[in-house]
Amino acid sequence: MYVRDAKNREEVWLLDHIEAMSLDATAFRSRDYVVAVDEASNEKAGFGRIRIHKTDDGELCELTSIGVLESWRRQGVGAHVVERLVEHARDEGFDRVYSLTGSTDYLAQLGFRGVESADLPEKLRERLDAKRGNIEPDAVGMVLDVEAFSMPERLRERFKRARPREESSDAGESAEPAEDFGIDSESATYKYDTGS
Repeated sequence: MYVRDAKNREEVWLLDHIEAMSLDATAFRSRDYVVAVDEASNEKAGFGRIRIHKTDDGELCELTSIGVLESWRRQGVGAHVVERLVEHARDEGFDRVYSLTGSTDYLAQLGFRGVESADLPEKLRERLDAKRGNIEPDAVGMVLDVEAFSMPERLRERFKRARPREESSDAGESAEPAEDFGIDSESATYKYDTGS
């Protein structure tokens, strides 16, 4: 498993998953994204974006649209996506990055801390209001001093062993055995059983 910059040809894949996860696609540019990829299968597992905001006082860096596919969750994929985004921000000369999210506990384990709305730069206060109104009503501001980023060892280890989990059972199949519905599986006949 590794995290790399997104490629232009992944634009449709990114947009599809951003929409499916109800993430922020505002001012979408595929070149702003990174993608987590399984090196064995080349299957994409997660993604995230760095967004630079120009203001009268300089530039701000926001991490946004961070998503992990259902079968890859709880395996450190999101943390490694964030790590790569923080590295990009540092390479661009940013000492701090912001995120506007409802996933505060998740980001706190990586070194982010909460910021009161009134203490956010004006551009991010506007973004937070828009995000709360359109995408994520529970979003709050968080900030990370880039040098304070910390990857918990447990997430690093999970990422090394990450494998896609099986999807939940198909809609047409029941997780409960037939006996739970009073059906004798030994003698039952089914809709298309012709008895011949």
